Amino acid sequence: MPELKYKRILLKLSGEALAGDQHRGLDFTVIHSVCEAIKTCHDMGVQIGLVIGGGNFWRGVKDGADKMQRSHGDAMGMLATVMNSIAMADALEKHGMDARVLTAVEMNKFAEYFTRDTADRYLNEGKVVIFAAGTGNPYFSTDTGAVLRGVEIEADAVLMAKNVDAIYSADPNVDPNAKRYTHLTYDKVLSDHLKATDSTAMTLAMDNNMNLVCFALNPPQNIIRVVCGEEIGTTVTI
Repeated sequence: MPELKYKRILLKLSGEALAGDQHRGLDFTVIHSVCEAIKTCHDMGVQIGLVIGGGNFWRGVKDGADKMQRSHGDAMGMLATVMNSIAMADALEKHGMDARVLTAVEMNKFAEYFTRDTADRYLNEGKVVIFAAGTGNPYFSTDTGAVLRGVEIEADAVLMAKNVDAIYSADPNVDPNAKRYTHLTYDKVLSDHLKATDSTAMTLAMDNNMNLVCFALNPPQNIIRVVCGEEIGTTVTI
């Protein structure tokens, strides 16, 4: 069994990535592949917290821009993350893992209310903990929510599994000369305004000396590779 680099992680998954080629809703073939990778990590002894974006159903800023009040759009985005979290918990259970959904907003009919101590206890019991509804507040992205939960549970690293394979100096789909980074400091990301996550998430990670790894979710086996210390994507540190 390979040696683990990270024994407790906060894994952030893009909601759009779970939609697959249909770009909306849930692609259970993709979810199945992600669950298999998570299962491998779980069986190796990794304690796993999850945050899932809601963009496959609703993106507050993008979908609601100039059409509705920002707080209302963000509230819809938070609810989208809850739907994704419930679906992922169901899929993880089908793959033989015990999963719990903890939400930042009270909705006892669907999930438990988040407290740091409850999350820590579930992780120590070997359960996969899914953190839903972001921070519970508008104007904060799920990336910021992921870093916040990662800091709270004292994760070894926050793993950002996205649709892009690393952090670049510019959008590689637009600029073919964009520079691909393998290692960065938080100061460099913030000073150069690199589009990895929003600046609030980056600043929170920097202030708490949290390792952050940005990499492509496709293929999902990348999650295992990162956990085992293989250098893929971009690692951001102090």
